[in-house]
Amino acid sequence: MRIAVEDLSVALSGRTVVAGVHLVAKEGEIAGLVGPNGSGKSSLLRTVYRHLRPSAGRVLLAGRELDELSPAQSARHIAALPQERGGDFELTVREVVAMGRTPYKRAFAADDAEDHRIVAEALVRVGMTDAAARRFAQLSGGERQRVLLARALAQQPDVLVLDEPTNHLDVRHQVELLALLREQRRTTLVALHDLNAAASVCDRLHVLHRGTLVASGAPREVLTAELLAEVFGVRAAVVEHPLTGDPLIAFDHRTPADVPPRPARQTIS
Repeated sequence: MRIAVEDLSVALSGRTVVAGVHLVAKEGEIAGLVGPNGSGKSSLLRTVYRHLRPSAGRVLLAGRELDELSPAQSARHIAALPQERGGDFELTVREVVAMGRTPYKRAFAADDAEDHRIVAEALVRVGMTDAAARRFAQLSGGERQRVLLARALAQQPDVLVLDEPTNHLDVRHQVELLALLREQRRTTLVALHDLNAAASVCDRLHVLHRGTLVASGAPREVLTAELLAEVFGVRAAVVEHPLTGDPLIAFDHRTPADVPPRPARQTIS
């Protein structure tokens, strides 16, 4: 299902944090949002899963304005994994994942066999089946992240909205999560700090800087040394990943982009 952001602006406490953004995630496409801290990525995503109302512009789901849908209808189509995780649930892992079935149920209705099947499948997909009976509050940050992703998958949404989904995950589980996103082929909007991960998993990248959209395109087109210097303030070379062929960014961790490199040392023989 296609999702489109049209001329979107967002204001927080009277300050514009997103200004006039246009972008589209086509059906089955993984669209990445990248940009420095404070560039407006999370605020934009919050309008898509209706945690914030835009000050201008609109969000369209399959050509229909989100505001026309009830919260329950929206939740059947769009599932979110936000950065703010809420409090420590006094629930088991299985119960937290089962919350993803809420949009399909009447108030106080018990889970049926189909709900149990969907929840079990979601736990398998994130590798948390063995933890199903544990308390959510007892989990590590990375384990919680995987459980909340399972809850989003249990909604069986057409669109996934993920804000920094690899936070708290070790390298193996980061790789597994990104592989899962590719396998799902659901329409996905995902904000990522890790530019190499974004280059690997995303079909298209949208670069935000100071609340405006400054570049859109395939990762290979967007992630240039010039853009990395201008937007992120880093010196970097973009090369081909030796294993996957994806763009691979090699950062200069010694010298910021706005500092001239030191001349090479000369040795006297």
